[in-house]
Amino acid sequence: MAGSSDRDTKKSRTATRLAEQRAAAQAKARRRITIAAAAAAVIVIVVIVVAVTLGGKQSSNSTATNTAASLVGTGTKACTYTPAGNAAKKVGDPPPKGVAAKTYKATIATNQGQIVVNLDGAKAPCTVNSFIYLASKGYFDGTSCHRLTTSGIYVLQCGDPTATGAGGPGYEFGDENLSGATYPAGTVAMANAGPNTNGSQFFLVYKDTQLSPNYTPFGTIVSGLDVLNKVAAKGSDNSNNPGDGKPNSPVKISQVTVTG
Repeated sequence: MAGSSDRDTKKSRTATRLAEQRAAAQAKARRRITIAAAAAAVIVIVVIVVAVTLGGKQSSNSTATNTAASLVGTGTKACTYTPAGNAAKKVGDPPPKGVAAKTYKATIATNQGQIVVNLDGAKAPCTVNSFIYLASKGYFDGTSCHRLTTSGIYVLQCGDPTATGAGGPGYEFGDENLSGATYPAGTVAMANAGPNTNGSQFFLVYKDTQLSPNYTPFGTIVSGLDVLNKVAAKGSDNSNNPGDGKPNSPVKISQVTVTG
């Protein structure tokens, strides 16, 4: 009887160990499933967040581009855009008709801060038409303002994708709004190489400046003069002559958006 009892005890212990091993294995398996499910949930959440973020950004840029494009050529003024040199960034020509005679708002986003400009479609319809067209094509995006003057005249010049002062859109057009033109702080006007040679380069006046009325004024800064003054306070590298060169505090345009 004793031998039978020992055998029963051993069988009982073995059964107990097997049961414990099975229970441990099942618990471990459940942990794997739980961890895998959690990891999958995290992946799904990350994918959703990334998709929403990218989708939102793309939609925003697309909306800004489409809004600007819908404003181009909506007026009655006939405009002539003549081929001139090689385009620094190929975007084609604006439609040969100016914008409607009203005010448009351009927001110039830069690494130094935002500059908001009211564009005068009534007094400079062909100039504003060209500016809005270039903005709608992303022509100004990723460009650097290449010239800061801090002596005699007080302007920051932008609009050249090559950042050399020689780049243009591949076309030029005539002057506008020159009768009695002045250039107080806040003026936005076209840079040129002589009469009727406007292209894509423009300048922002941050302090009252005396200039001959040879540069088409087409907008007024309504906010962001503090941004320009902050840049001007850092001076220029005087690469052209004293008080005239690249800004020591670089200004890079990320995007120009326009609404009407």
